[in-house]
Amino acid sequence: MDASSTTQGLPYRGRIAPSPTGLLHLGHACTFWTAYQRALQRAGTLVFRNEDLDPQRSKMEFARAMMDELRWLGIRWQEGPDIGGPFAPYEQSRRRELYLATWRKLRDGGFLYPCTCSRKDLATSAAAPNEGDDELLYPGRCRDKIGEAGRYESPVGVNWRFRVPDGEATAFDDLRQGPQQFLAGQDFGDFVVWRRDDVPAYQLAVVADDAAMQITEVVRGADLLKSTARQLLLIRALGLTIPAYYHCDLLRDEARVRLAKRHDALSLRTLREQGHSPRQVLKMCVSH
Repeated sequence: MDASSTTQGLPYRGRIAPSPTGLLHLGHACTFWTAYQRALQRAGTLVFRNEDLDPQRSKMEFARAMMDELRWLGIRWQEGPDIGGPFAPYEQSRRRELYLATWRKLRDGGFLYPCTCSRKDLATSAAAPNEGDDELLYPGRCRDKIGEAGRYESPVGVNWRFRVPDGEATAFDDLRQGPQQFLAGQDFGDFVVWRRDDVPAYQLAVVADDAAMQITEVVRGADLLKSTARQLLLIRALGLTIPAYYHCDLLRDEARVRLAKRHDALSLRTLREQGHSPRQVLKMCVSH
């Protein structure tokens, strides 16, 4: 990808973008603290974004809790909601028009096709994802529908997939994990950008939001390295500026399983209720 399309030389703009689908855990704390410190070190701007795309699992009580816990840790952001204040325009559920415009641009560019495969179809024919990956390797059953995309005025009713350039390597230098390379069609397949239940998928929404918010560096967990390859393809298709990427090491429990929101014992709320101070919690980031 053309180096001229990167954010190098622009004023630093980072972001923390939690999803309000449960309580934040220690791993979140470590990643968001890293994002905060990197913004501070560069005298930059940190943006808080509420990634509440999932209508079934997202809850306002979790959104309020995650702001409270991050403030308790000492993290401060310059753009985004305050506790008790309005979330818009930093709430993904209220940014639908941006996502629709992005979908239309991808549709009109010939990058998308409608997919009518059911979950059962995918379960019986697709390869299982690796740890941290959020999508099955699509077998390509609906790929020949690429020419039908223009008939749709709205994405409603089918899944919309981005057709990846099979055999093409997507490479990038991660500021924490080093050089990365993923092969389209092997490491990941055609991926969903809009769901049949009329919800924009993570890959599309995060690319659209990072561009609209002029994010110059994305700090997040290493479980999203492969997602970065997908997002770089979207960025190129949309003609957007490429941010820098810094993927933090994943924290794991005693059984070497990476932390998830189901790890109640290491949720920030539980640690706080047990009497841990913010400093003690952040020291745990080093010990895990």
